[in-house]
Amino acid sequence: MIRTFSAAALLAAAAVASPAAAQTARPDQLAFRDLYKELIEINTTLSVGSCTAASQAMAARLKAAGFADAELQVIVPPQRPKDGALVATLRGTDAKAKPILLLAHIDVVEANRADWERDPFKLVEEDGFFYARGASDDKAQAAVWVDTLARYKTEGFKPKRTIRMALTCGEETPDTFNGVQYLIANNRDLMDAEFVLNEGAGGRLDEKGTRVSLGIQAGEKVYQDYTLEVTNKGGHSSAPVKDNAIYHLSQGLSRLGEYDFPIKLNDAVKANFEQMAKIEGGPNGAAMAEVAKDPGNAEAVAIVARDPGRNSMMRTTCVATMVNAGHAPNALPQRAKANVNCRILPGESVESVRQTLVKVLADDAIKVTTVGEPSPVSPPPTLSKQIMGPVEKVAAKLWPGVPVVPVMATGATDGRFLNAVGVPTYGLSGMFGEIGGNGAHGLNEKIRVRSLYEGRDFLYEVVKLYANQK
Repeated sequence: MIRTFSAAALLAAAAVASPAAAQTARPDQLAFRDLYKELIEINTTLSVGSCTAASQAMAARLKAAGFADAELQVIVPPQRPKDGALVATLRGTDAKAKPILLLAHIDVVEANRADWERDPFKLVEEDGFFYARGASDDKAQAAVWVDTLARYKTEGFKPKRTIRMALTCGEETPDTFNGVQYLIANNRDLMDAEFVLNEGAGGRLDEKGTRVSLGIQAGEKVYQDYTLEVTNKGGHSSAPVKDNAIYHLSQGLSRLGEYDFPIKLNDAVKANFEQMAKIEGGPNGAAMAEVAKDPGNAEAVAIVARDPGRNSMMRTTCVATMVNAGHAPNALPQRAKANVNCRILPGESVESVRQTLVKVLADDAIKVTTVGEPSPVSPPPTLSKQIMGPVEKVAAKLWPGVPVVPVMATGATDGRFLNAVGVPTYGLSGMFGEIGGNGAHGLNEKIRVRSLYEGRDFLYEVVKLYANQK
């Protein structure tokens, strides 16, 4: 049976992240580490991996903890046998209360062993960190959700609200397949919930590893690519003309590079600036506080915008990411094409951004088209007392004095699909990260051992409080 520990004991046991963490971890943490290792070492890349295998392995873990077959569903799309998802259900005592959904994706970005210092598909614990592909994104949270449900079942916990967990595939490659979209379309009853807890926000550490703030994500920007294309009759390079496809495109891109979309602060970003201003202080803090009060203050906006991440929180951004032009070194180009990647603020439409690009490029020769199926757009969910209360209570217990700060993700998660169909989705992990990032999507992905274990304790307690709300 899994034992429970007081908050003081949790912090005392997890306070030091050292190379000996595996030897000094609590017994229940070592059991969790074994589950986490198993999930990490199942390859779930699009090219050669299998989310279905990972789903089946996690279902076996839950069955061993006491879940019945009827409470576990491995859902495999008929045309995509390796893209299966696991949905597990812990029934609540109040049939009228809508469920809570715990969401995580188990697919990972490709990783080339030759490029990594360690085997990306073997869990390595070294110098206080876990290293592996998916160590952070997103198998850390997926493993915590499985472990949390297993602990609840073993303890005999009877929540008021049903707690449902969905481990899905395809978050990293949604243009090929996305498990959340598939479940919404084919198993909508399993995705309906009062709200969803998902990846998207963690805690912030300073350069000394001290906890600065704990984030909770409300809303995320929308990912959208646009193709810019100029076509021309071309000709021989010995007789050049001013009407050149490359010149049209490059001059338009130069205008785009000089353009800034207008500032629009939603509630989450405004609250983030207000709280981070108090935490950071100094000129940057003063500028954030001023922008929160008056987004039209150009001087303050310019100071805040020096930080690329905060600049992206304040406005829609569009940037050229790929260019392809010409067909021969001795010929005038018949075609010039560029990809422009935009991250669109919640609530702004994909088409309105396309129209803005047309105006900014200011050249009828440049055709602007939307790439693929437009991403769903929805306003950010509300950070109500129902959502914030349990987070603040548990955070104060585990990390006294560390403020809870709302954030808006400038990237994209599966939450965008659920928000778009009216299921409020929040990013929450309780896992504190390094200033320089954790290598997600890149080389040598990692997560601090202490942070993973603390996040596990945090989410276990928070979900219990949510599950017993009226």
